[in-house]
Amino acid sequence: MRDVATLLEALPYIRRFHGETIVIKYGGAAMIDLELRREFARDVVLLKYVGMNPIVVHGGGPEITSYMERLGMDVEFVDGLRVSNAETVEVAKMVLLGKQNADIVLGLNRQGQPAIGLCGDDGGLFKIRRHMPGGRDIGFVGEIESVDIGVLLHVAEDYIPVIASVGADASGQSHNVNADAAAAAVAAALNAHKAIFLTDVPGWLEDPADPATLIRRATTERLSGSLEAVSGGMRPKLESCLRAVQGGVAAAHILDGRKPHSLLLELFTDAGIGTMIADRFEEPDGAR
Repeated sequence: MRDVATLLEALPYIRRFHGETIVIKYGGAAMIDLELRREFARDVVLLKYVGMNPIVVHGGGPEITSYMERLGMDVEFVDGLRVSNAETVEVAKMVLLGKQNADIVLGLNRQGQPAIGLCGDDGGLFKIRRHMPGGRDIGFVGEIESVDIGVLLHVAEDYIPVIASVGADASGQSHNVNADAAAAAVAAALNAHKAIFLTDVPGWLEDPADPATLIRRATTERLSGSLEAVSGGMRPKLESCLRAVQGGVAAAHILDGRKPHSLLLELFTDAGIGTMIADRFEEPDGAR
């Protein structure tokens, strides 16, 4: 009976989200742990089977860092963004395109849905320019000026798109692109219903050291007023949530990808599991 109750709770959400585009930023521990990788692939395929249009955008930060350290390269971050010289970008491309993207595509294929791997260069998907946070030059780190949704719409007709967060500028210089920012840009360009960010914390915490201070719901107004007090890796995630919702996405979510099936729990249960950000909330407390 408990399983039946869970299915009945999910039904109105499946009905509501049928035909909607869901952009999922995939990263953190969910990409490293073998069982979590399998469960993520199953969850994404389930979304496709129940009539949604999932699009996966991925980074690969921990594995990029691991390879850089093995190669004796310096690892430095500014406001959660990786400082990237030409060698750093080459390692990022090697990890993201040569390994991570192919592994995600293979995992989705094994669960019964064909997927195709892309990056910002494919079909001119991303138009990139140099990103300089606060006027500081952090190397070949790009921000997305525009997304060619024609490429995505064409691929998504028959496949689950899996997008690696790298791309080149007009001169052909490759840039590392923050995966959270890439997911927000893709979601806004597609007018997606939801943008979901998987990470290694429960969500947005009032006290980063205390999981009990999880903020389950926040308006964009509250988030805008709080950003200056946020630092580290959570800042680009929250900035990306804000950018996605301001760009037309109905809601953005930050979830703990270390928890099995967190994606389904957030989408298909009343209480959810992470932080939900929207312009306003008209549903009763808890409804996602």
